[in-house]
Amino acid sequence: MTSSYIIMDKVSVVRIFILSGLNETNDYRITLLTFTLQYYCMVLFFNISVIMIIIVDQNLHEPMYIFLCSFCMNGLYGTIGFYPKFLFDLFSSSQQISYEWCLFQAFVMNSFACCELSILAVMAYDRYVAICRPLHYLSVMTTRRVSQLICFSWFTPFCILSINVVLTSRLRLCGVKIDRLFCVNWVIVKLACNESDTFSNNITAYFTIIFYVSHGFFIIWTYMHLIRTCVKSKHDRVKFMQTCVPHLVSLVTFLVLIFFDLMYMRFGSKDLPQSLQNFIAIEFLLIPPVMNPLVYGLKLTKIRNRIFRQFLFRRKLHPLT
Repeated sequence: MTSSYIIMDKVSVVRIFILSGLNETNDYRITLLTFTLQYYCMVLFFNISVIMIIIVDQNLHEPMYIFLCSFCMNGLYGTIGFYPKFLFDLFSSSQQISYEWCLFQAFVMNSFACCELSILAVMAYDRYVAICRPLHYLSVMTTRRVSQLICFSWFTPFCILSINVVLTSRLRLCGVKIDRLFCVNWVIVKLACNESDTFSNNITAYFTIIFYVSHGFFIIWTYMHLIRTCVKSKHDRVKFMQTCVPHLVSLVTFLVLIFFDLMYMRFGSKDLPQSLQNFIAIEFLLIPPVMNPLVYGLKLTKIRNRIFRQFLFRRKLHPLT
């Protein structure tokens, strides 16, 4: 059926959404397609490289690097939910997405952002134990504890966002136009016919926000102790600069980008140029997935040395003639 609606008992049931974010890009779609494809290849290359280095090198099978591997996997997870569909839309004359796939994409986008913050909180805890309680590190960060923390950082967001998406799927919608490049749960909720029907969605949304704001307070708590400890010791200051600075860069960048996106999604003006609206919407899918593996790969000594050894090994196998 070509129509975006199916009429059932005088109630409009949405079957297809229209993504209108690309309406003003008809004149330079080929250029945008080329740069997007190249950028996505960079995302895949950087993240997969860090993941493979950590998996292959036995010396990197430590909690900090295992969490970093999880961090890069989440970067891949989030970008896979956006870039393939976006590249397909650049080929297509009409940017449509089915109701089911829109809900799925909304789940991926929201769970990616929540997983990112959960993993950052877990990484902050790991650095707190390593620097503030070094004598207990091995007894605290056991294989079982590391597994539990990774499961927490992935499955908790999945469970919470599953509830949000299920509640959204029960809404009666009276619109099909989404003024973005991809589907987001809150944008779908705003298409509900009756605002009173979204009460449960609002409650779960506020719970989700409070739950992940608590992650932020936990991270602040860990860094208060980290800074207090590092002030007293030169060795701890060196360790802080090597292992905590990349974490802080990733954390601050992600929080700033998500904050701007949330504020614009809820309170932003639609009078802004469409290209600027698009950039605000996809910042968290553009910057962190490339920046995170680069920052950690260049800053963490073991990973940097492994990359250099791999590069030198290839140079010896294929010397310049």
